[in-house]
Amino acid sequence: MKRWFLALMTALSLTGCGYNDFQRLDEQTKSAWSEVLNQYQRRADLVPNIVATVKGEANFEQETLTKVVEARAKATSIQVTPETLNDPAAFNKFQAAQGELGSALSRLMVVVERYPNLKANQGFSDLRVQLEGTENRVTVARNRYIQAVQEYNVLARSFPSNLTAMVFSYAPKPSFSVQNEAAISTPPVVDFNKK
Repeated sequence: MKRWFLALMTALSLTGCGYNDFQRLDEQTKSAWSEVLNQYQRRADLVPNIVATVKGEANFEQETLTKVVEARAKATSIQVTPETLNDPAAFNKFQAAQGELGSALSRLMVVVERYPNLKANQGFSDLRVQLEGTENRVTVARNRYIQAVQEYNVLARSFPSNLTAMVFSYAPKPSFSVQNEAAISTPPVVDFNKK
């Protein structure tokens, strides 16, 4: 009888503490994170094909290609585990590497504009469309992850579930951030008088 009463009291005390919500939201963040990784991998898989196609253009700047290849190598060399979600330093390192790859690909696409033969190449055009679609998928996946982390972090910081978070070591999770926040917060200067 005492054991039954103790089990009932324990179950009632856990009701409303958020334990089950932590489990649900933790799984939701892991699922959203997996989709982010899936889209980053899709982008990384496109890079060798793009580089091979661009190399066919004899006059293309080798430095631009080298930066893309190096950024891809760096982004794919970082080992990502479920623990990455709970380690802000590892998360930031991964995010920085992915940002470098995104920047290198953007520079590549800008430089390509100077090469009419490359722009007219159907294979390159198809790869470019795939890359643009993948970048959109990355954005959607990142937004879903950000929303999942927001829900989790609100639960981890709200009373009384914050007590459960302390007891079971459910720390807030890192979210994506803008790497150059100060630079993008400054409005661009537009001068139509320059010639």
